[in-house]
Amino acid sequence: MTTATTDRPPNDEVSLAPLSFWAKSPEDREADFAVLRRERPISWHPPAEGSMMPPEDGAGFWAVTRHADIVAVSKDPGTFCSGEGIQMEDVPVAILESASSFLATDAPRHTQLRRLVSAAFTPKRVRTIEAQIRDQARRLVDELLETESGDFVAQVSRRLPQWTIFEMMGLEDQETRELATAAADGMVSWGDEDVRQGREPAELLWESLLGLMRIALEHAEDRRAHPADDLMTNLVQAEVDGERLNDDEIAAFFVLLSVAGNDTTRNTISSTVRQFTLHPDQRDLLAADLDGRIGPAVDEFVRWATPVMTFRRTATRDVELHGRRIRQGDWVVLFYASGNRDPEVFADPMRFDITRDPNPHVGFGGGGPHYCLGNQLAKTQLRALFGELLTRAPGLEAGEPTYLAGNFMQAITSMPYTLRRP
Repeated sequence: MTTATTDRPPNDEVSLAPLSFWAKSPEDREADFAVLRRERPISWHPPAEGSMMPPEDGAGFWAVTRHADIVAVSKDPGTFCSGEGIQMEDVPVAILESASSFLATDAPRHTQLRRLVSAAFTPKRVRTIEAQIRDQARRLVDELLETESGDFVAQVSRRLPQWTIFEMMGLEDQETRELATAAADGMVSWGDEDVRQGREPAELLWESLLGLMRIALEHAEDRRAHPADDLMTNLVQAEVDGERLNDDEIAAFFVLLSVAGNDTTRNTISSTVRQFTLHPDQRDLLAADLDGRIGPAVDEFVRWATPVMTFRRTATRDVELHGRRIRQGDWVVLFYASGNRDPEVFADPMRFDITRDPNPHVGFGGGGPHYCLGNQLAKTQLRALFGELLTRAPGLEAGEPTYLAGNFMQAITSMPYTLRRP
């Protein structure tokens, strides 16, 4: 983290650093983002509160809030690298390397890791995963229809992505799945006092990371000895130009998949169900032509939810953005939640519109080498689940969601639902 100088002006009117900012509703945060996009699209802020490592005196970060700038920074990894960290807080190096997989690497290693992981997703594996997802979505809605009310996150949103991930990895033991899910939750909620329950942030994060890595390493060892028809077997066998993933890399990818592949889809599902309750005309519009409209609708689900709100880059050289001099080593944080409400790109951005086209949202990143590798997996899950919900549970209504306080994941922790019967 770098220290402020005279060319990094203080930002007294709107600050993105306090925990109180991230405890606001998404709508209230958007009002502040709008000020920054309009008046100070590149702004300097003090260190994010709640960091697990004490910041240096005068340290801080640059906030990038306009869509065009988010895309420009994302597509220039030579100037804005990922290898020095991706979160708004300083994280111990050991945790960064083990928890972020290729997210926190740069070329050429990033390119090599991504190719190796991609090689595990063979056409046969993708077809198997898609069939699994369709079956999972159907069975979850079967169970939902047996209820009248409950917590939609616990009943559906939380279960589909974890079920998908662990089934595709071949993780069959239910107790192990529950341990992995709890650890994945801890990886993104260490800043929430209710979740920590008196523990230090680093303690919870480290416990969660070690738990996921242990599960991954044991599973990888078992699949080397006993290959099966699953993704973990593909990962331990994947080879590109004579190179294979080592144990640390496989464990890091399992951590990434368990966290990123779980929370992103979970929160997009919850957010969309809430929007369909608030805007039944959009629900009915999609239901009237599901096959014809589901493509653009899924992109609007992701734009509206923006489950990953921020990602950090680090400047590798002195550079200028909107008249701001960014120095080598400065932290540059991309605020996807702001970019996805930029009126310069999205007409009437605060309107949930399943027919929005084009929809160049940055919900999967702003492009460039770190564009989300799992975007097609997430879209498959959303298409399958909402195909089931709209045709079989049209009377589903969601109440007010409860959000996790944090600056990384826009996470809905609970949301009541009721089922109106025909």
